[in-house]
Amino acid sequence: MIPFVRDLDLEYGRMDVVSPLIRRVIADNPGPFTFTGTGTYIVGRGQTGAGVAVIDPGPLDETHLAALLAAVEGQTVSHVLVTHSHRDHAPLARPFAEAVGAPVLAARPPARPVHASGAPDEDDDETFAPDIVLAGGETLDGDGWTIEAMATPGHASNHMAFVLREENALFSGDHVMGWSTSVVVPPDGDMAAYMASLEAVIARGFETLWPTHGPPITEPAPFLEAYRRHRLERESQVLARLAAGDRRIADMIPTLYAAVDPRLWPAASLSVWAHLIALERAGRARAAPEPAIDADWTLA
Repeated sequence: MIPFVRDLDLEYGRMDVVSPLIRRVIADNPGPFTFTGTGTYIVGRGQTGAGVAVIDPGPLDETHLAALLAAVEGQTVSHVLVTHSHRDHAPLARPFAEAVGAPVLAARPPARPVHASGAPDEDDDETFAPDIVLAGGETLDGDGWTIEAMATPGHASNHMAFVLREENALFSGDHVMGWSTSVVVPPDGDMAAYMASLEAVIARGFETLWPTHGPPITEPAPFLEAYRRHRLERESQVLARLAAGDRRIADMIPTLYAAVDPRLWPAASLSVWAHLIALERAGRARAAPEPAIDADWTLA
């Protein structure tokens, strides 16, 4: 069982000081993929004139924009960072950056917009374009803080997490969330890339994870191990269904997700598809005629 954390003291638009170097403002955009809403983080001491970084400004919402501008009033915003280009993270970056006079930094957006999940929040912001493209490994400095860009593809091909070195903390975006597992939806989502990124996060030994949605994860080691184990168990279950003779994803879902509301089965199908694509690339499964969601699948 994953030890989910879901309790969050919430008031939309309120600025909360959540650590010595971190403040948070939550947007009023709750939903099945955003939980209570998008949490925008402000990194820095907040002293007048001091440089701060802002992570994931969020959806295009005038009320949230006003709350963010009030939170950084009298401070210099040196960087606007975006974990990935989905619509619940990226659209407000440009209006906010223009209002405060700061550049937008993020990984390069996908070459083509992807609309595979059926959830608007998980679609790409087709207009998003960073001023500075990050590849991972870059370091950014401010007043009392150092942020390292950490490439974490999987949930999205351009997902970038951000390490706050002074607190050994990771702003994990949607890569790891405390309230739910992350959605990995092909073609832009990639389960093999996700698992490799997860291993990289585990190896760093962070003390705290700050997801964009939901409360922090304050005991990352057991949480991440459970997260990893959950994915590996699902992979084993998919292989077992292939061994039992299931050939299509639709045949597997009623068994794999018997305890889940059938209304969620379409989303579950996308996750199973991601696992099967990873298995096909690893030579453990075959798809005919190609690894599409409606393919016929067999064990390799």
